[in-house]
Amino acid sequence: MAVGPVEYMVVGFPGNQFKGDIAPALAELVESGTIRIIDLAFVLKDKDGNVAAMEIEDLEGGAADAFQALQAVVGDLVNEEDLEAVGEALEPNSSALMLVWEDVWATKVQKAIRGAGGVLLDLERVPADFVDAVIAASSTKLVK
Repeated sequence: MAVGPVEYMVVGFPGNQFKGDIAPALAELVESGTIRIIDLAFVLKDKDGNVAAMEIEDLEGGAADAFQALQAVVGDLVNEEDLEAVGEALEPNSSALMLVWEDVWATKVQKAIRGAGGVLLDLERVPADFVDAVIAASSTKLVK
């Protein structure tokens, strides 16, 4: 089985205001075959600095309901060290979502590159702030 590029992100929620509002957008990407969720976990830091890590099944309320459809395919890519590092970086009374996904959309391109004898030499994400600044300064506007 060919696997597309795998990426991860950590999204912080100051004030522990994590409610699962991003789950529908992620579910849409999964349902369309654009991405496949490989692993996800949650890290919470209370006002006293105590850190706790949680899986989907540990969540309660609206966030649990919202993320049930996003069960990870593989899991175990986010490990204890990752969770601890995110927990240390969090401000007190905040939380974070750690998400690892496969860019399924890129699998065909990846196969074509390999089939043509090509070798990927570099791949990086251009920071959103930089893109926003260039677009704001440009007379050409992207249509959304």
